[in-house]
Amino acid sequence: MMSSPAGTSFDDWPAYGHDAGGMRYSPLMQINRENVSRLKVAWVFHTGDISDGKGQQRRSGFETTPILVEGTLYLTTPFNRVIALDPETGTQRWAYDPKIDQTGEYGDGLINRGLSTWLDSTRPGGQPCHRRIFEATLDARLIALDAANGAPCADFGKNGQVSLTNVAGFHPGWYHMTSPPAVIDDLVVVGSAIDDNSRVEMPGGVVRAFDARSGALRWSWDPIPPNTAANAPAKTWRSGAANAWSVMVVDPERELVFVPTGSASPDYYGGLRPGDNKWANSIVALRAKTGEVAWGFQLVHHDLWDYDTASPPLLATIQHDGKNVPVVIQGNKTGFLYVLNRDTGAPVFPVQERPVPQSDVPGEVTSPTQPFPVAPPPLAPQRLSLDDAWGLTPADRETCRNWLRGLHNDGIFTPPSLQGTLAIPGNVGGMNWSGYAFDPQRSLLIANTNNLPAKVKLIPNSQFDNHENRTEPGEYSPQTGAPYGMFRRPFMTASHLPCSAPPWGTLTAVDMVQGTIRWQVPLGSFQDFAASHPAVPPGSLSLGGSIVTAGGLVFIAGTLDPYIRSFDVETGKELWKAQLPASGHATPMTYQLNSGGKQYLVIAAGGHAKIDEEPQSDSLVAFTLP
Repeated sequence: MMSSPAGTSFDDWPAYGHDAGGMRYSPLMQINRENVSRLKVAWVFHTGDISDGKGQQRRSGFETTPILVEGTLYLTTPFNRVIALDPETGTQRWAYDPKIDQTGEYGDGLINRGLSTWLDSTRPGGQPCHRRIFEATLDARLIALDAANGAPCADFGKNGQVSLTNVAGFHPGWYHMTSPPAVIDDLVVVGSAIDDNSRVEMPGGVVRAFDARSGALRWSWDPIPPNTAANAPAKTWRSGAANAWSVMVVDPERELVFVPTGSASPDYYGGLRPGDNKWANSIVALRAKTGEVAWGFQLVHHDLWDYDTASPPLLATIQHDGKNVPVVIQGNKTGFLYVLNRDTGAPVFPVQERPVPQSDVPGEVTSPTQPFPVAPPPLAPQRLSLDDAWGLTPADRETCRNWLRGLHNDGIFTPPSLQGTLAIPGNVGGMNWSGYAFDPQRSLLIANTNNLPAKVKLIPNSQFDNHENRTEPGEYSPQTGAPYGMFRRPFMTASHLPCSAPPWGTLTAVDMVQGTIRWQVPLGSFQDFAASHPAVPPGSLSLGGSIVTAGGLVFIAGTLDPYIRSFDVETGKELWKAQLPASGHATPMTYQLNSGGKQYLVIAAGGHAKIDEEPQSDSLVAFTLP
């Protein structure tokens, strides 16, 4: 799973995470620590696909990471259009529009994070669909396009499309697709994004593999299948989801697909889904040929906090006890980072099952323990005391303290309650879908994390429909089918700044040999978020990941301030930043077409579909050296 050797004078970006195992490492060195400060905009491409969400359409966010293969740059838009560009000029070569329903009930808004590609080795070059581009759409279609011209591949499914609606409990919008498919051998593998916080019985989070030529279904796997035993009660499982909505990675040599799974539904009450709920909140290795489980490791038992395994898995080889060990690195919204043997799933650094706080909610049975890695240490705060409460002004700080006094607050894994609970980390993490990048030359993992607790409260059904019980600003869900509705909101004051002490977002380098933090620095700023503030400490919530290059650089946007930045991979020193047309909630990528050409850095900048940021944009921005 190694990338090309450092110092390569040209390199593509053929998959979402650069290589099939998602290291997000580029061997390019033309842009380096000495000259990165000279980066300038080379070109900007406008997709034209943008929605403010004020009409019938949902709000859009531009989260795509393009791929570069055989001299063409391919990207997706929030409306699921696929566009091919000249990578040196940003000029459009072709575009394909699947014409999705832009008014659908897509829980994530109008977004798509990317696509994948496959080369048909049996079809001569120059023939239609010799190379294919695959996209999974918000309205549940898997589409195969000819990479040369964007025409649908007629031999794939029906006129280039396979319907993904054949799922138990399917409902338009509840089941949708946001991440790129995974490709291994001659299979294209898709997961599912499901609105797991709205009700008990949701579509299952099935993972399916289709023949890359014909579109025929080859296998399917359900993380939490129904109990079909002959002696099972008629209704033993009342849940859905556990969906694989994030990015999957593959190991072609071992013929394994690595699947990160989310929470079982509903998020904050588990009384109707007793037990650990395997394989929700897990990392699972599936055999590519059959879909059978090779091994699985659950990161959160009986999740009650929306602690999805949102970060993509990352495959690397590290030195451990004097040996080269192939590993899966898997982060979680909890802030924990797990390092597992790629062949067996056994922890490389020890993991301990430790007792955790228990629920006092009638009907709920909390897991008695949760898995705590001994190393590396947590990358985000997991406790907030009265003394730690923060405010921009003394009044803000006292407000935060008063709120804390009224909440259940025993640190990480404090269960939701009828009184109200502080969830730390909150539902945005820790580590979210931003993921991480790995420098194989230095054995450093680069991860961006959030420090934003949340208030969570359960509301009995008998009270939920009374609007007098729903006056506090925040998000409410009836959790239909459960005895309790849900309320949650970020733990922030009226000034729109968190009650937790800054920094509220960090960039961290983890030494993967020692299992220790090498450096940790604030990332971005809340200075102008939601209102104009006096000077505030650094650090911003970030959604959008990092890449690392052989030039000794980390590149990342993702923050609520509209910048892309570069850091020294060895020290964490910020070396460069450039303002974008809008915040860049996406992972960048980089490429160089030939040994005499320029290295480009590309980022999607459009704002976020769920955060009311202004301005929005539709800009794909490319940087290069003058």
